Amino acid sequence: MVATSSIMRALDSVSFYFNLTDVSTSTPVELSSTTKQPVLLMFICNHCPFVLHIMKQLTSLANQAQENGFFVAAISSNDIQRYPQDSPEKMREFANQYGFNFPYLYDECQAVAKNYSATCTPDFFVYDGRHKLVYRGQMDSARPNNSLPVTGDDLTQAISDVLSGNKPSTQQFPSIGCNIKWKPGNQP
Repeated sequence: MVATSSIMRALDSVSFYFNLTDVSTSTPVELSSTTKQPVLLMFICNHCPFVLHIMKQLTSLANQAQENGFFVAAISSNDIQRYPQDSPEKMREFANQYGFNFPYLYDECQAVAKNYSATCTPDFFVYDGRHKLVYRGQMDSARPNNSLPVTGDDLTQAISDVLSGNKPSTQQFPSIGCNIKWKPGNQP
């Protein structure tokens, strides 16, 4: 497994809007300029050991963020021709297995991943209610190859700060995971 670090987009960048299909409900999910709530976007996939290592805690954290008023979405942008385990059908099974209460979206053309400069799974982005980027990076320091517990501390703190009207600390650390599986000729 080759570890790839996330790109640390500039804080205060504005979110990109999209309309993707939730694989569990087959309904469109739109992040638009009329969405007035804070946003948590998570680029994940079904097979990455870095994602699998944190899934239980990540699902709990994301479900709670949604309950507290966040627009929450997980997005898979992997090339399913080369990685069929990340197909929408398998994504649906994965969402059910882990109890997602939030949409799991398939980014077939990979444009959303490119727009957000997502490079790895997992990769996290938190936006305030004005859709300004306030956090990007890791969920916590746990990795499949270290003995640190999966706590979700970094991402939880950023979400708590947004909910209390505070800006998260600017001392943020890149996420580390598997690279997004780009379609041939589509790599940014």
